[in-house]
Amino acid sequence: MNEILSLRREFKIDDYIEKVKPVVDAVRKEGDKAVIKFTKEFDGVELREIKVGEDEIDAAYDEVSDDLIDALEVAKENIERFHYVTAIEREMRIQFEDCLMGKIYTPIEKVGAYVPGGRASYPSTALMIGIPAKIAGVEKLIACTPPDSDGKIGPLTLVALDMAGFDAVYKAGGAQAIAAMAYGTESIPKVYKIVGPGNIFVTAAKLLVAKDVAIDMPAGPSEIMVIADNTANAEFIAYDCLAQLEHDPMAVAVVLTTSKDLAERVRELVEKHGSFENFRIAVVESIEKAIEISNEFAPEHLTIAVENVEELLSKIRNAGSVFLGNYSPVAAGDYASGTNHVLPTAGFARMFGGLSVESFMKHFTFQMLSEETMNRIGDAIIKIAEAEGLRFHAESVRRRLGR
Repeated sequence: MNEILSLRREFKIDDYIEKVKPVVDAVRKEGDKAVIKFTKEFDGVELREIKVGEDEIDAAYDEVSDDLIDALEVAKENIERFHYVTAIEREMRIQFEDCLMGKIYTPIEKVGAYVPGGRASYPSTALMIGIPAKIAGVEKLIACTPPDSDGKIGPLTLVALDMAGFDAVYKAGGAQAIAAMAYGTESIPKVYKIVGPGNIFVTAAKLLVAKDVAIDMPAGPSEIMVIADNTANAEFIAYDCLAQLEHDPMAVAVVLTTSKDLAERVRELVEKHGSFENFRIAVVESIEKAIEISNEFAPEHLTIAVENVEELLSKIRNAGSVFLGNYSPVAAGDYASGTNHVLPTAGFARMFGGLSVESFMKHFTFQMLSEETMNRIGDAIIKIAEAEGLRFHAESVRRRLGR
């Protein structure tokens, strides 16, 4: 278990926060000027305009093939379907004997999304963020994504952002993009929450600005854990592992299996494609032991390929997203099955869930108490208030009780 946990490199996040702090401070003070300066310094691009124009979005549709647009439409439809069906009730009313209480959910009005564009472009992330945000009712949804060497955003990403319903897109990446969304610039509006994955500098910047703006979750390298028995398909498992390992040199893939034969076959298939520092296979004595390890590890993606697989679902406590059976590749969730791929990594699945409609909402409670309610609970309120030394709290109740 310790060997598996040690696969996650310990980031000294404070060091990265110190590195991004001058960038964040400069953007906060200088606005667009600093964004342009750091985009040239870090990305080698001299921006003329930070905001993507409508003409650029129109041109992107001409550059993307109809087949790819159709593929995005399939993904969009499934993501919408899942997130609509799983969205929470907007209002809950509870009528007790003598009072009405409840909770009302309202959308966060302004949200900023970080859509990565460094090692690779991720148009799928645009769908995963934009669709639930718009279902939630976010009024102002913007995106920042790094420009390429020509100062442009990839056409497929632009099409996906437009299809997902983003209101504006900006050519900015890294810590400068996070700072711009957190504090606002002449071009980029200030938002109330920032969501989306990014590299260690993006994560550090999100943590730095979290004192002033809400964020979704910390993020680390991609990871998968597989629990398998002798009914699993070794080839499927191997390629699921390879799919995560291709994200990043620091990505993690772990296979826990009760079958020595399966372990050897998976190892053989993976190693045909190279040597991966963060790939491990362990033969465990039981599926129960594998689940125990998984719950401690809290993987971003958990694949379970065992006999009677649904019976194990209730035993999972910590995971970003779970894929059951031989025909549920992680890639399906990454793109088009409908669940969200913006997920907690680095063990944060112990206390965070993946992005959902609820991620873009907050709630307030309400109550309407009757005179009978106050007669019933008034003495308790007075006693607790006086014990805390809050005299007027107690008095506000006494007056209602006619004392």
